[in-house]
Amino acid sequence: MTDPRIPADLTWIRAAPEGEEGPGPWIEIAFGPDDLVYLRETSDPDNVVTTTTTKWDAFTKGVVAGEFDHFAELDGEGPVTPS
Repeated sequence: MTDPRIPADLTWIRAAPEGEEGPGPWIEIAFGPDDLVYLRETSDPDNVVTTTTTKWDAFTKGVVAGEFDHFAELDGEGPVTPS
C-alpha cells in the first residue's frame, strides 16, 4: 500500500557499491519537498523513513568524520557494537 504522505514523483538514488548489480538489498534515498529526505530499502520499498535535510547533513558529515566507524569494524560475527 502506498503512503499518500510520500510524494509519488521522488527520484530515488541507490546507495550500492560502484558497479554492483542485482537487487541488493540496498538503501535508497530521495530528496523531497519541504526539506525532507526519504530513505527506504530496496527489498521493502513501501517502508519509508523520513528525516530533515539538516539531520541528513549532520549524519553524512558524521560518516565522513568517522563517527560511525565502530559499526563497520567486523569482529568475525558482524559489526562491533558499543558495550
